Amino acid sequence: MYLQRRNRILRQSPALRSMVAETTLLPQHLIAPLFIDEGEGLVTEIASMPGYYRRSVDGTVKEAKELWAKGIRSVLLFIKCKDEWKDNTGREAWNDNGLMQRSIKAIKMAVPDMVVMTDVALDPYSSYGHDGIVENGQIVNDPTVEALVKMSISHAKAGADLVAPSDMMDGRIGAIRKGLEENGFTNTGIMAYSAKYASCFYGPFRDALDSAPGFGDKKTYQMNYANRLEAIKETLLDVEEGADIVMVKPALSYLDIIREVKNQVTVPVSAYNISGEYAMIKAAAKMGWIDEDKAILETLTSIRRAGADLIATYFVHDFVRIIGA
Repeated sequence: MYLQRRNRILRQSPALRSMVAETTLLPQHLIAPLFIDEGEGLVTEIASMPGYYRRSVDGTVKEAKELWAKGIRSVLLFIKCKDEWKDNTGREAWNDNGLMQRSIKAIKMAVPDMVVMTDVALDPYSSYGHDGIVENGQIVNDPTVEALVKMSISHAKAGADLVAPSDMMDGRIGAIRKGLEENGFTNTGIMAYSAKYASCFYGPFRDALDSAPGFGDKKTYQMNYANRLEAIKETLLDVEEGADIVMVKPALSYLDIIREVKNQVTVPVSAYNISGEYAMIKAAAKMGWIDEDKAILETLTSIRRAGADLIATYFVHDFVRIIGA
C-alpha cells in the first residue's frame, strides 16, 4: 500500500519518540509543598497521604537540601498551627517569630537559592477553619484582606521569594501588592491562586494541617466547579492587580481550565496537583490496579501538556526517584 504520509515513522523507537516529544517534564518544573509542625526531630506520616510527611523545622531544612540536590528549585510552605494559637483574627499568621516565619528564615539560610513560596490564607490559624474572618456566620471579605496583607508583609520580611494567596477573597492581590510596595518589598513576588475551585479532593490536605472548616463549606469564596469563564475572569483580574504567577487548583479535573488560562495570560501558569489526586493514585497502586510510577509520570505530563509552566505536587520525591535525579 502506498501512503504519502506515515505518522508512525516518528514513533518507532524511544530515541525518536523522545526527540519529537512536544512536552517536557523536568525537576525545575515542580514545586514541592512542605508541611511544617512545631517541635524538633518530628516526622509524622499523613495517614491519608501515604509516603508524605509533616516535619519540624529541622527536618524541613534537611528535606529542602535534599530536594535542591535533586534539581527541585522551589518549595511551597504550609504550617500546622497549635490549637491554642488559633482565633478568629488570624493574628498568629503575622507573628514575626511564628512557625512560618522561622521556617522561611531557616530554609533561606540553609539553601539560599531555593525559591521559597508561602501559603497566605487564614484557615490554619482560624478557630473556625475558614480562609477568612467570620462575622455572624459569614466570611467577611475586606477585614480578611487586611489580615492577608499583614501576613504577606511578615512573610516577605522573613525572606519569602513569593507569597501565595490561596484564600480567594476579592481584591486581595492588589492589596497585597500595594502593601509589599509600600513596605519596601519590591522584589517579593505573588503567586495567586487565581482559579481555586471548591473541590472534594482537598480532604487529605485538611487532615495534614487540621484545617477543615468548623461549619459550612468554602463555596462562598472558592469557585463552582461547573464554571469555566469565571476562571478566566478571576485570573485576568489577578494579573491586572499585580500577580506574577497565576494558579489553577485542583489540576486533574481542571485540565481544560489550565489550557483556557494559559491561552489568556502572558505570566507563568502553575497548577496544583492536590492531595486527593495524590491519594487516589497511591491507593490504586497499593491495590495493584495501576503501575504507580507510570501513572505518576503520565499524570504530571498531562498537567504540563495542558499548559502548566509549574506544578505543585506531592509526587516530587517519587518523580526524582523515577527519573534517577
